[in-house]
Amino acid sequence: MTPTLVREHLAHAGSAPPRVNPRKRARDWSEIQERMLLPLHETVHERLEVGPGTRLLGLSCGSGLALLLAATKGAAVTGVDSRTEHLALARERLDPDGPLDARLVQADSPADAADDGTPPYTLVTAYETVGALDDCADLDETLAAALPLAARGAAVVLAGWGPPERCATSTVLRVAAKLAEPLRGARTWRPARRDDLEEVALRAGLRPDGSGRVACPFGYADTDSAVRGLVSTGLFDAAVAATDRKQVGKELTESLHPYRRPDGTVWMPNVFRYLIARVP
Repeated sequence: MTPTLVREHLAHAGSAPPRVNPRKRARDWSEIQERMLLPLHETVHERLEVGPGTRLLGLSCGSGLALLLAATKGAAVTGVDSRTEHLALARERLDPDGPLDARLVQADSPADAADDGTPPYTLVTAYETVGALDDCADLDETLAAALPLAARGAAVVLAGWGPPERCATSTVLRVAAKLAEPLRGARTWRPARRDDLEEVALRAGLRPDGSGRVACPFGYADTDSAVRGLVSTGLFDAAVAATDRKQVGKELTESLHPYRRPDGTVWMPNVFRYLIARVP
């Protein structure tokens, strides 16, 4: 929690609801929130020795920070996302006509981006954070479409929130669930379960091959930046639809008060978990 970890990469659930500006949210995600998951991306890349020879497929790649990190290490990267605004920002970063080996595709499914002449991928990343939303049906479908594009033995990386007691942001995200209650059945944040990632991997027919935890603190220059960053994850979409943007902002600002420092900055320690699984 994109998600998306966060969602966006971390959580987008279909099209944006009314009263959410997709362009503004994409920019807030790219400029404020996406970097919060940088330690996760760096840890995964180091553990899997991402570099020349890596062919990476990024699912729901968002504005492309994780792809950029891999591409600068020499990996050939392909990012797939259905959101026009996010991909536009990814293209600014990666410049498909530039020196990096990068390809960006707007599509609802990775299968729509398949090319008969493209070699199999050696690494597939799904940084949509498992546990960010109430169900993982979208991720199950995305993996089912992506795995035929991966080589045998390729690594597939899933990510999710760590234990709620180790994620300060979980207390803030409960606001999203509370405000969305009038919309029965709305997909919103829920606390992570211990075996979330393994369950997704097993449903996809993958073989778990290691996991780890990474500290990903959320730090913001001020409360306004924190609110904009958190809303950009998509985890408050249902809350906005059930109430309005002003009410969500008010509730969020109040919930952030315990994490404000004397200088006005906001700091919330979090732990994210990742799972490496293999294509049989």
